[in-house]
Amino acid sequence: MTRTLISLALACLFFPGIAGATEKQPRAKGIESPGYAWNTPDPDLNRALAYKASARRGKVAYKICRGCHLPDGTGQAGEVYPQLAGQHPSVVLKQMMDIRAGRRDNPKMFPFSGEWIVSVEELADIAAYLKTLPPPAGNGKGDGTALERGKALYDKDCAGCHGRNGEGDNKRFHPLVAHQHYDYLLRETRESRDQGRRNASPEMVKVLRGYSDADVAAVSDYMSRLTLPARP
Repeated sequence: MTRTLISLALACLFFPGIAGATEKQPRAKGIESPGYAWNTPDPDLNRALAYKASARRGKVAYKICRGCHLPDGTGQAGEVYPQLAGQHPSVVLKQMMDIRAGRRDNPKMFPFSGEWIVSVEELADIAAYLKTLPPPAGNGKGDGTALERGKALYDKDCAGCHGRNGEGDNKRFHPLVAHQHYDYLLRETRESRDQGRRNASPEMVKVLRGYSDADVAAVSDYMSRLTLPARP
């Protein structure tokens, strides 16, 4: 049995709503649709962002996430589960709401994010808790053979949104990419380029359109090696 199936089985045991849920992930308009806007108003997202979140409560609510993202939020490099420790709350919440609404396709994650399992307020608490966790130094990285090319691409096309050190921007919903697993960055960057990640930013997709597979691998490897300055 894979780790995912074990996690789902445990979740069904402790959260019976998962086992009994018949809801399928909806499909909302994404980047493939004319007139798509990246960050349209979302009542649940606005509610979550306005809520006074508690990292203490989030630590308790996070138990439904630990099977795949691990207790320390560092994810799993080999199984392409992103590391979430230190991620901006706005980013976590936007992605969760996009999965709920069907703007981002993620059938594995959808059963764990449904409103019958976790409330908007609990998601906000979880996001607040994840922000307090230290990002890992030992995240998965690429082979290191094209880092000069990766740096050139990142500095030209990515640093303006994701920051010089990969720190992202909570106010603009731009994710922290420093300390992220290479396999995850590779997959998501490629899917964004190919419009498979339907909730991607059109501006980012436009930039990535001219990237070869080698370019995607190079910039993903470089991003995986970015680190945040030490916390005081």
